[in-house]
Amino acid sequence: MMRMRNKIIALCASFLVLFVFIRLNVGGVMNYIESVKGQESVEAGTEAGLSDQDKATLRETIEAEAQQHYIEPIDARIDRVWKAIPGYNGLEVDVEKTYQQTIASGKTSPIQFVYKEIPPKISLRDLGPWPIYKGNPNKKMIAIMVNVAWGNEYLPAILNTFDKENVKATFFLDGSWLKKYPDVAKQIQERGHEISNHAYSHPDMKTLSRQTAYTQISRTEELLKGTLGVQNKWFAPPSGSYNQMTVQVAGEQGLMTVLWTIDTVDWRKPSPDWIIQKISSKLEPGALILMHPTSSSRDALLGMIREAKRQGYALGTVSETLSSDRIPAAVE
Repeated sequence: MMRMRNKIIALCASFLVLFVFIRLNVGGVMNYIESVKGQESVEAGTEAGLSDQDKATLRETIEAEAQQHYIEPIDARIDRVWKAIPGYNGLEVDVEKTYQQTIASGKTSPIQFVYKEIPPKISLRDLGPWPIYKGNPNKKMIAIMVNVAWGNEYLPAILNTFDKENVKATFFLDGSWLKKYPDVAKQIQERGHEISNHAYSHPDMKTLSRQTAYTQISRTEELLKGTLGVQNKWFAPPSGSYNQMTVQVAGEQGLMTVLWTIDTVDWRKPSPDWIIQKISSKLEPGALILMHPTSSSRDALLGMIREAKRQGYALGTVSETLSSDRIPAAVE
């Protein structure tokens, strides 16, 4: 009898716990459902709060203001001194996306402008085989070019500085160096830097026959693709020595010939302060800065980068700097 009574008490207690649990959780679920419904009604109400006339006026305003925000794209061109100059994308308001984004905010002011870039009609490649010394003067971006044909001992420190400052450069590799030091080249690539062609054995390109010039470039291209999987765009002639045939031979292999705007002349072993001062005084939008893995550039690199940043320049690879893509408005 006592055992039966205990079972009944235990069973009642279990039902009581279950009832409380269901009551609490159903209440929680119901509260959650009601809150979601409330959010949906608020979200639906944001657009519903705008009349058809409000929306029509908003679209007319956007279309009118879009004309004032329009920036004409700049075509690539040939400069008498600087040779091929890249173009620069224009900018226009995406009317439909601007309208939809503003409507979604639930009010007609301020207008939530959305922009899209307009490519120039004439691109860098449309110009044909011309050398390139700098980017577009309207694009406040610069690139550091590191030509590598010798001297591995300074590369680790140089790479660490690039990492520290979150800067990606373009390394132009001599083919014979790449063949000898593929692991070092892979380290450069793995750290996010662009890899390009610096001929095979650091020759004076303008003195070579057409076939020899072609082979100097093609051998390194084969190594870049085979060793690093690189789809390359650029060729930097050793010592900046080239002629029109050099540019044409590179072009036949899909490469554009790149020189530089500012030379650190680090091979002369100048003081780091001298290099930094030179860079500081000569910086301009689109500048391509040449350096090598030397002790002078190793010690000057941090100052070079920070001075460029101080002057408001974005730093990118050669591909980024010579592209027609616009840089963020915060930099411009």
